[in-house]
Amino acid sequence: MDRVAILKEILEQSPDDAFARYGLALEFANSGKTDEAMREFKTLIEKNADYVPAYQMGGQTLMTAGRNDEARTMIENGITCATRTGNQHARSEMEMMLQDLG
Repeated sequence: MDRVAILKEILEQSPDDAFARYGLALEFANSGKTDEAMREFKTLIEKNADYVPAYQMGGQTLMTAGRNDEARTMIENGITCATRTGNQHARSEMEMMLQDLG
């Protein structure tokens, strides 16, 4: 069984499992399936608004796909979240990502 199938099975049993949903989003992103990845990142954020890595990797996924306006919004929201949760490391990384967007 591949990782996507395993993660989907976990999410069938536990739809609120943030780690499994994040992993599924990353699997899609790494396979170039941007829309599927973003659907999972957005679902994760809806269920757990303070899951900072979802914003960061969601923004990176959008940047890789050349969807820079969407990436900017995702990263800005991530910076707000990282500031709110005190995650200074992620905040500084996302600030650099914004600079890369120009």
